[in-house]
Amino acid sequence: MEDYELTLFDRIEVIKTTINKYGEGNFYISFSGGKDSTVLSHLVDMAIPNNNIPRVFIDTGIEYLAIREFVLTKAKADERFQIIKPSKPIRKLLEENGYPFKSKEHSMKVGLYQKGSRAKNIMAYKDGENSFSCPKMLLYQFEEGFDLKLSSDCCLNMKKRPVHKWEAESGRHIAIIGIRMAEGGQRKNHKGCVVFDKKGGIKRFKPLNPVSDAFEDWLIEREKIELCKLYYPPFNFKRTGCKGCPFSLDLQEQLTTMLLYMPAERQQCEVIWKPVYEEYRRIGFRLDQIEQLKLF
Repeated sequence: MEDYELTLFDRIEVIKTTINKYGEGNFYISFSGGKDSTVLSHLVDMAIPNNNIPRVFIDTGIEYLAIREFVLTKAKADERFQIIKPSKPIRKLLEENGYPFKSKEHSMKVGLYQKGSRAKNIMAYKDGENSFSCPKMLLYQFEEGFDLKLSSDCCLNMKKRPVHKWEAESGRHIAIIGIRMAEGGQRKNHKGCVVFDKKGGIKRFKPLNPVSDAFEDWLIEREKIELCKLYYPPFNFKRTGCKGCPFSLDLQEQLTTMLLYMPAERQQCEVIWKPVYEEYRRIGFRLDQIEQLKLF
């Protein structure tokens, strides 16, 4: 059984040691308003009382309204919370650059193929030369008749570029992020808490990386950490993020929850992601062709 007090002591020491080593003035917290970043912000305050580390929230326009309100409320009470925005609205960026579909890898490879690239890794993905090849049901997207422009650049344009601009202007270049191995997927292989760049400098710090879901829940209860209302009944979200994102494996569940409790936001998703949702429903991928509501 995990010793939560020992884990807490360990995480506080790791945060103190790392921030003191590289200088508080170089750090900022990437604050999404979700569970992990809220716990992370609290832990940093426990480790470094009275710190002046900014909490940076990117108002993309596709955050849940409850998340945005949660962050704005914090910003009114705490000047360390800073809100930045991308240079263009989401719909304009999608129309210009292309839409996300299935996954970042799939969107990137199909998008580059559409632009004329026949690079070896793209052709291997298309032709099924390894275990990570394109699903057969999506091979038609490499054919001439498929005219929905795809791209993996949504996160780059909506989040990474705005925060890189903020880093350059603020002089703070080390992001403290709430990624954890327990989230699964590719993150389960991201070992260690410090990420270095090619020159050996630190660029990201992940103090929550080794902690469990159970530890987070214990700390939230112990410290009475308030989360965004989406994590409580009747919503009971496990994760938040960009609402209605086509990359989400539980997209149908998200949309059904929004239809029940946030119908206006559900409609916003249908407008923003319309071409992708239509294609998902047409081919029976990730979305039901006829949505079945389950009322609890």
